[in-house]
Amino acid sequence: MYDVAPPLPTPSGAPILSARLTLRPYLPSDTTDFFQLIDQNRLRLQPSFPAREAAVRAPTDAVQVLAQFRQDWASGRLYVLGIWDTATSRYLGDISLKPNWSAPVTLEIGYYLAEAAEGQGYAREALGAVVGFGFDTLNASHLLVRCRANNPRSCAVAEAVGFQHLPPRPRPWPLRALASSDILYYYLKREQQTI
Repeated sequence: MYDVAPPLPTPSGAPILSARLTLRPYLPSDTTDFFQLIDQNRLRLQPSFPAREAAVRAPTDAVQVLAQFRQDWASGRLYVLGIWDTATSRYLGDISLKPNWSAPVTLEIGYYLAEAAEGQGYAREALGAVVGFGFDTLNASHLLVRCRANNPRSCAVAEAVGFQHLPPRPRPWPLRALASSDILYYYLKREQQTI
């Protein structure tokens, strides 16, 4: 699964706080909110998060997925944080960090919000909040965000936090037909961290 084992003890799971948000690992009591957000935003989430959308078809699926997130956190496979509005305790979406654990350690970050939460700066604030977690707690050298080219809002979020667009790498001729031009990559190196 990894080139090397996770080099760190399991992070505590203490909430990450920003000006308006609380980001924390999911609890079993979050199942209903988690399921409802996915169910109500299924068509929007499916193109960018097909595995998540397909895995959560019923409330019982949500129970299993959240249990898997807890196992993934403990094993270092994936760190998934729910995003809540601190003032209202309203569940807004989630953000995850997937490490490769080979040197230099890179974390791929994915995020989504409920449609009602978009356009209010929550995604930018959540991404900014996990930058420190990625670099300081998980000791990553690089952070990577993949965005669909037809999702300019997601691209703008990455750029607003300081991520830089990564130009496409030239591919050997036989692989060019397999290249997907609908995905854009943004990266942030530890030494570029400004947040």
